[in-house]
Amino acid sequence: MIIPLILLIWAFVQKAEGIQRLLMIYWRVASLWIITIYLMMGGFAVSFITDWIARILIPISLWFWVDLNDEIEYQPKGLLKLLFRSWRWATTVYSILGAIAFAPFLSCAFSSTTLKTNYCSVWLEAPLLFKDYFHHNSKPAFLGFLGIIALVIYVLYLSYFILFKLGKQGRSATQ
Repeated sequence: MIIPLILLIWAFVQKAEGIQRLLMIYWRVASLWIITIYLMMGGFAVSFITDWIARILIPISLWFWVDLNDEIEYQPKGLLKLLFRSWRWATTVYSILGAIAFAPFLSCAFSSTTLKTNYCSVWLEAPLLFKDYFHHNSKPAFLGFLGIIALVIYVLYLSYFILFKLGKQGRSATQ
């Protein structure tokens, strides 16, 4: 998560607008992973679905925009462009392979008994460790509730984008 943040700051300094816009879109989409962490802290089974969807949406968000892809392609050669393109390809491959590897664990989302098995509960360990470091005084149920609220807002925003904005602007991110 630190690399896209560094790239975003660098793109602002270099005034590379195409990279800036694409990274801002990336952060909007990748926020679903942060929501997933909070859902997992609360032990919500839906977190397995949100994790998998995030792994699919991230590469789509990095390649979907025709105008941004063209703008980045025609940008002068330089270290920022090289590192951004390398990061974009690495993130794409990582996300796709992660979605494939995570697919068997989607069964954890559909059965409360399966969720309690070691097969599924191991995925909740890292979010609970995160909770211990950053939210040690908070109850997992409260953090999960925050995750649900954030997920509702995310789904509303994504629905608005898909139903209204995407139809108007198509694959152009600048309209």
